[in-house]
Amino acid sequence: MQRIKQGDDVIVLVGKDKGRRGKVETVLEDRVIVDGINLVKKHAKGNPQMGDPGGIQEKELSIHISNVALFNPASKKGERIGFRTNDEGQKERFFRSDASSVDG
Repeated sequence: MQRIKQGDDVIVLVGKDKGRRGKVETVLEDRVIVDGINLVKKHAKGNPQMGDPGGIQEKELSIHISNVALFNPASKKGERIGFRTNDEGQKERFFRSDASSVDG
């Protein structure tokens, strides 16, 4: 089970987007792509056969997973995650600060 999953609401801890929040679009090995975070400008050459005009395009690059934290709506901060087994014997994620479950 991963600490950060696709669809989680995260907050950026370091870098040019520090303090900004976004939803995780993709989880790679040890990196995540967050919606609207770490935008760069990419100069693309046009291809008239494919109908691509080219020009300057904005693109989201990945961020290392250690530079983001899961956002806790109760405390309005990014917090660390732990794992435990619930009463039904299933593994679940929880916020370490207040021990409330992440997924519900």
